[in-house]
Amino acid sequence: MQLFDSHCHIDFKHFDDDRDEVFSRMREAGVSRIVAVSVELEQTPRLTQLVESREGVWFSVGVHPNHEVTSEPTLDALVALSAHAKCVAIGETGMDFFRHHVEPELQEVRFRTHMQAAHKVNKPVIVHMRDADSDTLRILKDEDVAGCGGIMHCFSSGWAAASQALDMGMSISFSGNVTFKNNHELREVAAKVPLESILIETDSPYLAPMPNRGKRNEPTFVRHVVECIAEVRGMALAELAEVSTANALKRFQIAA
Repeated sequence: MQLFDSHCHIDFKHFDDDRDEVFSRMREAGVSRIVAVSVELEQTPRLTQLVESREGVWFSVGVHPNHEVTSEPTLDALVALSAHAKCVAIGETGMDFFRHHVEPELQEVRFRTHMQAAHKVNKPVIVHMRDADSDTLRILKDEDVAGCGGIMHCFSSGWAAASQALDMGMSISFSGNVTFKNNHELREVAAKVPLESILIETDSPYLAPMPNRGKRNEPTFVRHVVECIAEVRGMALAELAEVSTANALKRFQIAA
């Protein structure tokens, strides 16, 4: 059984002391592929070094909606940095009103720039949406996400938002929060999303799933997310692992 962690931050400092061991545990657990996701453009050199030195690792280029930067990402910069053969997505981008490090108006400008880059390079956009459903979905529609493809990363909203994203051809990616004891509504969404639209992720080092909640998350723990969703859908773990991996390969345009 092979698993695909479609969104993690394996280059973060949280893994500096034991990154090799994390990769070893990941392989032993059957996690054969990961996408290391960017939150700032300054990450690109170390992400490039990471993917060039390891098999089964790809990366994205982008700036998190609530990340404070000295200069805003431009269309030209995103396009240039995403030219690497193992860059498979633009983002993470989107809208986040849970915290207000970046004003909503600037978040929107930044989001639209990322969307334009995704269209220009024909790569999917990784979308972060937190307490900003209506604005995020409005911009995705305005910028024709169906034309480039997209992933609703670490989805945490209800079925109304999920169904709108699905209508635009997006994938819905579930993280460790779907396993949390009181998150019944999100598990109901996971049960309803069409199988061909499901991706699985950790968002590590954050949001470790049960039974590791509160610990540092890592790609190895993606199995717990798959187990939870397989259970609520009444399907075999191996089947969901196979399908979600195939979905990720297709969405990121990675050859099997």
